[in-house]
Amino acid sequence: MMVWLSTDELKQLVDCPDDVQRQLALKLGGYCGLRSAEVVNVKPAHVRNTQIGKVLEVPAGKGDKYRETPIPDGLAGQIRTIGQYEGEDTTVVGTESTRTLRRWINTAANSLAEQTENNRWEYLSFHDLRRTWATLLASADVDPMVAIEWGGWNDLQTFLDH
Repeated sequence: MMVWLSTDELKQLVDCPDDVQRQLALKLGGYCGLRSAEVVNVKPAHVRNTQIGKVLEVPAGKGDKYRETPIPDGLAGQIRTIGQYEGEDTTVVGTESTRTLRRWINTAANSLAEQTENNRWEYLSFHDLRRTWATLLASADVDPMVAIEWGGWNDLQTFLDH
């Protein structure tokens, strides 16, 4: 079952874990559209200022394709702070395992299902964060061709399907 979150639900989710690394992982999926395999490789050195604002470099996305995606200022600041203390080449979520990311999202989603008495949370997967991000871009009238570039999709049909 595919799940799309509203902006408020996404905020509920990313605020759920007490651990900063878990929150960062969920934010990278939901606010930047990263795949789980990309999240585990994010480093402070990947955050850059550009003429259009802050972007997050994804040096080796799916198929080893390079891309850049916008990153919210607050999230960029959190990641840069980690770089000041831990070094620019430190991975920010503290795990190399996508299985760990799945466990983190399941824990948060199950907690929210219990709190809200809404079992829809139990179906949430990490990839649903990427799907939510793409849908929020479309809702914000971001040009689909720009969204494709940011998300690393191969073509418009793939983007529209997801």
